[in-house]
Amino acid sequence: MSDKRHNIDVEFFRQLDRFTFMVRKRISTAYAGSRRSIHSGRGLDTIGYREYNRGDEIKSIDWKAYARSEKLYIRQFEEDKSLTTHILLDSSKSMDYTGGEEISKFEYATMLAAGFAYLVTKDNDKFAISTFAENVEFSKPRRGRKYLLKTIERLETVPIGGKTDINECTIQYGKAIHSRSLVILISDFMQDPKDIESAIYRFSDHDLILVQVLDRTESSLEIHGHSRLIDLESGVKLDTYISEDLKSEYQKKLTDHINHIGDTCSRVGAEFYTFTTDIPIFDAFFHTISRRKW
Repeated sequence: MSDKRHNIDVEFFRQLDRFTFMVRKRISTAYAGSRRSIHSGRGLDTIGYREYNRGDEIKSIDWKAYARSEKLYIRQFEEDKSLTTHILLDSSKSMDYTGGEEISKFEYATMLAAGFAYLVTKDNDKFAISTFAENVEFSKPRRGRKYLLKTIERLETVPIGGKTDINECTIQYGKAIHSRSLVILISDFMQDPKDIESAIYRFSDHDLILVQVLDRTESSLEIHGHSRLIDLESGVKLDTYISEDLKSEYQKKLTDHINHIGDTCSRVGAEFYTFTTDIPIFDAFFHTISRRKW
Protein backbone atom coordinates (compact mmCIF):
# COMPACT_ATOMS: atom_id res chain seq x y z
CA MET A 1 0.00 0.00 0.00
CA SER A 2 1.08 3.56 -0.67
CA ASP A 3 1.72 5.61 2.48
CA LYS A 4 2.86 8.84 0.85
CA ARG A 5 1.41 12.16 1.96
CA HIS A 6 -1.34 13.37 -0.36
CA ASN A 7 -1.37 16.99 -1.46
CA ILE A 8 -4.62 18.83 -0.62
CA ASP A 9 -4.46 22.31 -2.12
CA VAL A 10 -5.14 24.93 0.58
CA GLU A 11 -5.92 27.53 -2.10
CA PHE A 12 -9.00 25.48 -3.00
CA PHE A 13 -10.49 26.20 0.42
CA ARG A 14 -9.55 29.88 0.25
CA GLN A 15 -11.44 30.21 -3.04
CA LEU A 16 -14.30 28.12 -1.69
CA ASP A 17 -14.69 30.43 1.30
CA ARG A 18 -14.59 33.48 -0.98
CA PHE A 19 -17.37 32.24 -3.24
CA THR A 20 -19.61 30.59 -0.64
CA PHE A 21 -21.57 33.79 -0.08
CA MET A 22 -22.38 34.01 -3.81
CA VAL A 23 -24.11 30.62 -3.83
CA ARG A 24 -25.25 30.55 -0.21
CA LYS A 25 -28.98 30.27 -0.82
CA ARG A 26 -28.57 27.44 -3.33
CA ILE A 27 -26.11 25.55 -1.14
CA SER A 28 -28.28 25.75 1.96
CA THR A 29 -31.20 24.31 0.01
CA ALA A 30 -29.09 21.44 -1.29
CA TYR A 31 -27.53 20.56 2.02
CA ALA A 32 -30.55 20.94 4.30
CA GLY A 33 -28.93 23.46 6.60
CA SER A 34 -32.00 25.47 7.56
CA ARG A 35 -34.88 23.12 6.87
CA ARG A 36 -37.27 23.01 9.78
CA SER A 37 -40.75 21.62 10.47
CA ILE A 38 -43.22 21.88 13.31
CA HIS A 39 -43.51 18.86 15.61
CA SER A 40 -44.91 18.15 19.00
CA GLY A 41 -42.55 17.05 21.71
CA ARG A 42 -38.84 17.70 21.94
CA GLY A 43 -37.10 20.09 19.59
CA LEU A 44 -35.13 23.29 19.44
CA ASP A 45 -37.38 26.28 20.02
CA THR A 46 -40.89 26.57 21.49
CA ILE A 47 -43.16 28.27 18.98
CA GLY A 48 -46.61 27.84 20.56
CA TYR A 49 -49.24 25.51 21.98
CA ARG A 50 -52.24 23.55 20.76
CA GLU A 51 -54.94 21.56 22.55
CA TYR A 52 -54.25 17.93 23.38
CA ASN A 53 -55.79 15.38 20.98
CA ARG A 54 -56.32 11.69 21.58
CA GLY A 55 -53.22 9.85 20.38
CA ASP A 56 -50.75 12.57 21.36
CA GLU A 57 -47.91 11.49 23.62
CA ILE A 58 -48.67 12.06 27.31
CA LYS A 59 -45.11 13.29 27.88
CA SER A 60 -45.75 16.17 25.44
CA ILE A 61 -48.42 17.70 27.71
CA ASP A 62 -47.46 21.01 29.33
CA TRP A 63 -48.64 20.43 32.93
CA LYS A 64 -47.92 24.01 33.96
CA ALA A 65 -50.38 25.20 31.34
CA TYR A 66 -52.90 22.64 32.63
CA ALA A 67 -52.47 23.99 36.18
CA ARG A 68 -53.31 27.48 34.98
CA SER A 69 -56.19 26.64 32.64
CA GLU A 70 -57.32 23.13 33.61
CA LYS A 71 -57.04 22.25 29.92
CA LEU A 72 -54.55 19.93 28.29
CA TYR A 73 -52.13 21.62 25.91
CA ILE A 74 -49.26 20.28 23.82
CA ARG A 75 -46.14 22.41 23.49
CA GLN A 76 -44.97 22.73 19.87
CA PHE A 77 -41.35 23.00 18.85
CA GLU A 78 -39.54 23.95 15.70
CA GLU A 79 -37.43 20.91 15.00
CA ASP A 80 -34.25 20.83 12.94
CA LYS A 81 -34.56 18.54 9.92
CA SER A 82 -30.94 18.54 8.80
CA LEU A 83 -29.48 15.68 6.82
CA THR A 84 -26.32 13.83 7.71
CA THR A 85 -23.89 13.68 4.79
CA HIS A 86 -22.02 10.42 4.21
CA ILE A 87 -19.09 10.70 1.78
CA LEU A 88 -17.52 7.45 0.57
CA LEU A 89 -14.12 7.94 -1.02
CA ASP A 90 -12.45 5.23 -3.13
CA SER A 91 -8.92 4.60 -1.81
CA SER A 92 -8.09 1.56 -3.96
CA LYS A 93 -4.80 1.31 -5.84
CA SER A 94 -6.32 2.48 -9.12
CA MET A 95 -6.99 5.87 -7.52
CA ASP A 96 -3.22 6.37 -7.09
CA TYR A 97 -2.85 6.84 -10.86
CA THR A 98 -1.48 10.19 -12.04
CA GLY A 99 -1.01 9.70 -15.79
CA GLY A 100 0.33 12.92 -17.20
CA GLU A 101 -1.03 15.12 -14.42
CA GLU A 102 0.67 16.42 -11.28
CA ILE A 103 -2.22 15.28 -9.12
CA SER A 104 -3.46 11.73 -8.61
CA LYS A 105 -7.09 10.71 -8.92
CA PHE A 106 -7.21 10.16 -5.16
CA GLU A 107 -5.85 13.64 -4.37
CA TYR A 108 -8.39 15.18 -6.75
CA ALA A 109 -11.21 13.09 -5.26
CA THR A 110 -10.09 14.02 -1.74
CA MET A 111 -10.39 17.73 -2.47
CA LEU A 112 -13.89 17.19 -3.83
CA ALA A 113 -14.83 15.22 -0.71
CA ALA A 114 -13.34 17.88 1.57
CA GLY A 115 -15.21 20.57 -0.38
CA PHE A 116 -18.56 18.87 0.20
CA ALA A 117 -17.70 18.42 3.88
CA TYR A 118 -16.77 22.10 4.10
CA LEU A 119 -20.19 23.17 2.82
CA VAL A 120 -21.95 20.87 5.26
CA THR A 121 -19.83 22.32 8.07
CA LYS A 122 -20.86 25.84 7.08
CA ASP A 123 -24.43 24.84 8.00
CA ASN A 124 -23.29 23.06 11.16
CA ASP A 125 -24.59 19.70 9.95
CA LYS A 126 -22.97 16.32 10.51
CA PHE A 127 -20.76 14.62 7.94
CA ALA A 128 -18.41 11.68 7.67
CA ILE A 129 -15.78 10.89 5.05
CA SER A 130 -15.08 7.17 4.96
CA THR A 131 -12.63 5.48 2.60
CA PHE A 132 -13.13 2.13 0.92
CA ALA A 133 -11.33 -0.42 -1.23
CA GLU A 134 -11.92 -4.08 -0.36
CA ASN A 135 -13.50 -2.99 2.95
CA VAL A 136 -14.70 0.28 4.46
CA GLU A 137 -12.64 2.37 6.87
CA PHE A 138 -15.52 3.91 8.79
CA SER A 139 -15.66 7.44 10.16
CA LYS A 140 -18.38 8.51 12.57
CA PRO A 141 -20.54 11.48 11.48
CA ARG A 142 -19.77 14.62 13.47
CA ARG A 143 -20.04 18.35 12.96
CA GLY A 144 -17.76 21.35 13.35
CA ARG A 145 -14.67 22.97 11.87
CA LYS A 146 -12.34 21.15 14.26
CA TYR A 147 -13.65 17.81 13.03
CA LEU A 148 -13.28 18.98 9.42
CA LEU A 149 -9.62 19.89 9.98
CA LYS A 150 -8.93 16.55 11.67
CA THR A 151 -10.62 14.77 8.76
CA ILE A 152 -8.46 16.60 6.20
CA GLU A 153 -5.32 15.72 8.16
CA ARG A 154 -6.38 12.08 8.21
CA LEU A 155 -7.07 12.04 4.47
CA GLU A 156 -3.61 13.42 3.73
CA THR A 157 -2.07 10.19 5.04
CA VAL A 158 -4.68 7.59 4.03
CA PRO A 159 -2.96 4.46 2.67
CA ILE A 160 -3.83 3.75 -0.96
CA GLY A 161 -4.04 0.13 -2.03
CA GLY A 162 -6.09 -2.95 -2.72
CA LYS A 163 -8.83 -3.71 -5.18
CA THR A 164 -12.21 -1.99 -5.23
CA ASP A 165 -15.15 -4.05 -4.01
CA ILE A 166 -17.88 -1.45 -4.32
CA ASN A 167 -20.65 -4.00 -3.87
CA GLU A 168 -19.37 -5.37 -0.55
CA CYS A 169 -18.36 -1.92 0.74
CA THR A 170 -21.76 -0.38 0.07
CA ILE A 171 -23.39 -3.34 1.81
CA GLN A 172 -21.17 -2.67 4.83
CA TYR A 173 -21.81 1.05 4.83
CA GLY A 174 -25.52 0.77 4.19
CA LYS A 175 -25.89 -0.94 7.57
CA ALA A 176 -24.38 2.14 9.26
CA ILE A 177 -26.96 4.61 7.89
CA HIS A 178 -30.04 4.73 10.10
CA SER A 179 -31.99 7.64 8.58
CA ARG A 180 -32.45 9.35 5.25
CA SER A 181 -29.14 11.01 4.38
CA LEU A 182 -27.12 12.63 1.65
CA VAL A 183 -24.74 9.98 0.27
CA ILE A 184 -21.85 10.98 -1.98
CA LEU A 185 -19.83 8.24 -3.72
CA ILE A 186 -16.52 9.37 -5.24
CA SER A 187 -14.57 6.83 -7.32
CA ASP A 188 -13.19 6.15 -10.77
CA PHE A 189 -16.03 3.60 -11.06
CA MET A 190 -13.87 1.28 -13.14
CA GLN A 191 -15.63 -1.77 -11.75
CA ASP A 192 -18.16 -4.32 -12.94
CA PRO A 193 -21.25 -2.39 -14.11
CA LYS A 194 -23.52 -4.80 -12.22
CA ASP A 195 -21.71 -4.07 -8.94
CA ILE A 196 -21.99 -0.33 -9.53
CA GLU A 197 -25.67 -0.69 -10.37
CA SER A 198 -26.26 -2.66 -7.15
CA ALA A 199 -24.48 0.06 -5.15
CA ILE A 200 -26.66 2.75 -6.71
CA TYR A 201 -29.89 0.91 -5.96
CA ARG A 202 -28.68 0.18 -2.43
CA PHE A 203 -28.61 3.92 -1.68
CA SER A 204 -31.62 4.85 -3.83
CA ASP A 205 -33.72 5.79 -0.77
CA HIS A 206 -31.23 8.54 0.03
CA ASP A 207 -30.26 11.77 -1.66
CA LEU A 208 -27.47 10.29 -3.81
CA ILE A 209 -24.60 11.82 -5.77
CA LEU A 210 -21.98 9.87 -7.73
CA VAL A 211 -18.78 11.63 -8.80
CA GLN A 212 -16.45 9.82 -11.19
CA VAL A 213 -12.81 10.92 -11.26
CA LEU A 214 -10.61 9.87 -14.19
CA ASP A 215 -7.20 10.84 -15.45
CA ARG A 216 -7.20 12.45 -18.90
CA THR A 217 -5.16 9.55 -20.30
CA GLU A 218 -7.88 7.14 -19.15
CA SER A 219 -10.69 9.14 -20.72
CA SER A 220 -8.99 9.49 -24.12
CA LEU A 221 -6.26 6.77 -24.21
CA GLU A 222 -3.56 9.12 -25.53
CA ILE A 223 -0.99 6.44 -26.32
CA HIS A 224 -0.09 4.71 -29.60
CA GLY A 225 2.03 1.82 -30.81
CA HIS A 226 3.68 -0.92 -28.76
CA SER A 227 2.79 -0.37 -25.12
CA ARG A 228 2.78 -2.15 -21.77
CA LEU A 229 -0.42 -1.72 -19.78
CA ILE A 230 -0.45 -2.47 -16.04
CA ASP A 231 -3.54 -3.02 -13.90
CA LEU A 232 -2.69 -1.10 -10.74
CA GLU A 233 -5.04 -3.14 -8.55
CA SER A 234 -4.06 -6.64 -9.72
CA GLY A 235 -0.54 -5.98 -11.00
CA VAL A 236 -1.33 -7.82 -14.25
CA LYS A 237 0.77 -6.60 -17.20
CA LEU A 238 -0.33 -6.63 -20.82
CA ASP A 239 2.01 -6.01 -23.75
CA THR A 240 -0.03 -4.91 -26.73
CA TYR A 241 -0.11 -2.68 -29.79
CA ILE A 242 -2.37 0.36 -29.44
CA SER A 243 -3.86 0.95 -32.88
CA GLU A 244 -6.41 3.57 -33.89
CA ASP A 245 -9.05 0.84 -34.09
CA LEU A 246 -8.23 -0.32 -30.57
CA LYS A 247 -8.45 3.25 -29.28
CA SER A 248 -11.85 3.66 -30.95
CA GLU A 249 -13.08 0.42 -29.40
CA TYR A 250 -11.78 1.48 -25.99
CA GLN A 251 -13.47 4.86 -26.30
CA LYS A 252 -16.79 3.25 -27.21
CA LYS A 253 -16.65 0.81 -24.28
CA LEU A 254 -15.75 3.59 -21.85
CA THR A 255 -18.57 5.78 -23.16
CA ASP A 256 -21.03 2.90 -22.87
CA HIS A 257 -19.83 2.21 -19.31
CA ILE A 258 -20.26 5.84 -18.26
CA ASN A 259 -23.66 6.07 -19.96
CA HIS A 260 -24.80 2.93 -18.14
CA ILE A 261 -23.91 4.50 -14.79
CA GLY A 262 -25.66 7.71 -15.76
CA ASP A 263 -28.80 5.88 -16.91
CA THR A 264 -28.97 3.90 -13.66
CA CYS A 265 -28.61 7.12 -11.65
CA SER A 266 -31.39 8.74 -13.67
CA ARG A 267 -33.73 5.85 -12.93
CA VAL A 268 -33.40 6.34 -9.16
CA GLY A 269 -33.19 10.15 -9.19
CA ALA A 270 -29.49 10.27 -8.32
CA GLU A 271 -26.96 12.70 -9.77
CA PHE A 272 -23.88 11.64 -11.70
CA TYR A 273 -20.83 13.69 -12.68
CA THR A 274 -17.60 12.77 -14.46
CA PHE A 275 -14.43 14.85 -14.15
CA THR A 276 -10.86 14.38 -15.33
CA THR A 277 -8.02 15.57 -13.11
CA ASP A 278 -6.91 18.21 -15.63
CA ILE A 279 -10.15 20.14 -14.97
CA PRO A 280 -9.51 22.84 -12.33
CA ILE A 281 -10.78 21.42 -9.05
CA PHE A 282 -12.69 24.58 -8.19
CA ASP A 283 -14.55 24.47 -11.53
CA ALA A 284 -15.43 20.80 -11.07
CA PHE A 285 -16.71 21.34 -7.56
CA PHE A 286 -18.95 24.27 -8.40
CA HIS A 287 -20.30 22.43 -11.43
CA THR A 288 -21.86 19.94 -9.01
CA ILE A 289 -23.35 22.81 -6.99
CA SER A 290 -24.80 24.65 -9.96
CA ARG A 291 -26.40 21.48 -11.32
CA ARG A 292 -28.13 20.49 -8.09
CA LYS A 293 -31.88 19.79 -8.46
CA TRP A 294 -33.74 22.12 -6.09
